[in-house]
Amino acid sequence: MVRARSFLVALAAATLAVVPAAPVEAGEMATSRAYPTSFPLPAGFRPEGIAIGSDGFAYFGSMGTGAIYKADLATGNGKVLRQGGSGSAALGLKVDSRGRLFVAGGGGGNARVIDSRTGDVLATYRLASSGSFVNDVVIASDAVWLTDSTNPVLYKLPLGRGGELPAPSAVVRLRLTGDLVYQEGTNANGIATTPDGSGLLVIQWNTGKLFRVDPATGVARTVDLRGESLPRGDGMLREGNTLFVVQNRLNQVAVVQLNPTGTTGTVTTRVTDPRFDVPTTVASFRDRLYLPNARFNTPPRPTTPYNVVSIPRP
Repeated sequence: MVRARSFLVALAAATLAVVPAAPVEAGEMATSRAYPTSFPLPAGFRPEGIAIGSDGFAYFGSMGTGAIYKADLATGNGKVLRQGGSGSAALGLKVDSRGRLFVAGGGGGNARVIDSRTGDVLATYRLASSGSFVNDVVIASDAVWLTDSTNPVLYKLPLGRGGELPAPSAVVRLRLTGDLVYQEGTNANGIATTPDGSGLLVIQWNTGKLFRVDPATGVARTVDLRGESLPRGDGMLREGNTLFVVQNRLNQVAVVQLNPTGTTGTVTTRVTDPRFDVPTTVASFRDRLYLPNARFNTPPRPTTPYNVVSIPRP
């Protein structure tokens, strides 16, 4: 009787063991297992900006040559989309739903719009003369905005009703006034829109202050961070009411919860990772954040290795 009961228990256990588990979607498997959490960029590339499209392709700009590199996040494999040598760097990047890549030109004082599929230049805009440093870019509902780390001005590329690119003569130069006072060194760096879309957020790298800028007047007011500051703030990414601020030389990402208008914020956490090596900016795809390591503390030689790392979205 004991043996029969033991046999029945074992048979039941075996029956349960072969019950099929709920099916796993291919997308779920790819998200959790397939995507590499780090992959290399070309040696000597000197990355600065990153943009990621909804299709899972990432774009990186070279601050050394102005080249654009395109990589598949699913594999980490990539190729040079457009060669450099145009006389300007490729710093901040953003890609829109039309596949247009907007590129901040650094000391070249310009902005370029590049077809993310072919690498062709769709438009070039002269924003400033010598002595400028066009650093970062954000796409708003009706315009593209760029910062200048040397001059207290924002550059606006107004978009047409259907998203049409403006003529070169349509560039708007918005003078920054109010609380944002330029000092020696790198000033306005990363830029984002406020959660409600009514204003712009600009981080001042050398002071660690975050500002809300009125896009109609250029008046900047300090965002109340409740006693916190964001020193060495570089690229920024806003998703909903959450703002990610890369503090490049501190090798960390500050997570800020904003009110809808972007006038106040609370730093809820700062995230670091042993793989960070002076990351400059951040973009997201699915449940992860991606950051290129600029390695500013390492001499930039043709053989210097560079890479991209990803972390779970905090």
